[in-house]
Amino acid sequence: MTRPMSTQPTWLLVIKELRAPFFAAPLMPVVLGTAIAFADTGRCDWLLFGLAALGVAFINAAANVANDYFDHRSGNDELNTEFVRPFTGGSRMIQNGLLAPRDLVIISVTAACLALLVAAYLAWKVGIILLAFGVVGLASGVLYTAPVVNLAARGLGECAIGINVGVLPVVGAYYVQTRSWSWTALLLSLPFAILIAAILFINQFQDYHADKAVGKRNWVVRLGRRTSSFIHIGLVTLWSVPIIVALLIKACPPLCAIALLALIPAALAIRTVRHHYDHPAALVPANIMTIVTGLAAGALLSASLVASRLIP
Repeated sequence: MTRPMSTQPTWLLVIKELRAPFFAAPLMPVVLGTAIAFADTGRCDWLLFGLAALGVAFINAAANVANDYFDHRSGNDELNTEFVRPFTGGSRMIQNGLLAPRDLVIISVTAACLALLVAAYLAWKVGIILLAFGVVGLASGVLYTAPVVNLAARGLGECAIGINVGVLPVVGAYYVQTRSWSWTALLLSLPFAILIAAILFINQFQDYHADKAVGKRNWVVRLGRRTSSFIHIGLVTLWSVPIIVALLIKACPPLCAIALLALIPAALAIRTVRHHYDHPAALVPANIMTIVTGLAAGALLSASLVASRLIP
């Protein structure tokens, strides 16, 4: 790997570029899908769970790095002066002279190849549909900012990522464990799909001016920050509806109601967005609390499903 001069070892720069600490959000749907399968069957194949999580991590890594590369190519990250690390504005590795654009291409392609290898193995072991899930998830992540398609600029980014990071991993992880489909898994994947979209959405507030300057017409750019603040409030509230529906139709155990406790950090995010939607630095608690809402909802829902199976 050829890169600008730096005193930091290459492996550390790669880890920083991958933004590994943020893998928790895209990995949570794998945990949730596995928990739903355990609640239904009482079994868990830990090897297959680990491989599913690894595949999703590689897909997320490939997409993150590709988006950094394409945002550099468009001039987006160079124009961005309101970004708030580590939530918005990309990794800044190119902008800080730590990695060259070519390095990001190598990292992204490597992660994509590893993701496809894992998906191919799972397809051979479990079912060919898992390879399709891997290809769709990888393509949507890379095409989020890739020229010509550029899902974000077309206003399709939140929906595509919500489905491919929220729905597919839950349903896919369930299938990995059971070799079958489940309407419950689909229904309980919707809260996380909505929250993934909310995380993506709130992170665009600080990037507003840079996105607008390069024609990245996501919905925050299209609607403006003030109107978008109401959309975000709706998203961090709406995720609770599928859980309530699942409880009412008895598609999940009553214990799953504890997942609604994640409305507490959601309320904190709402309070911040209402008052600081146009102030990038002051908006940071909303970025944080939206992520916390997603992780809390996923963790509480997964724990309650496992507990409902273990507790008589």
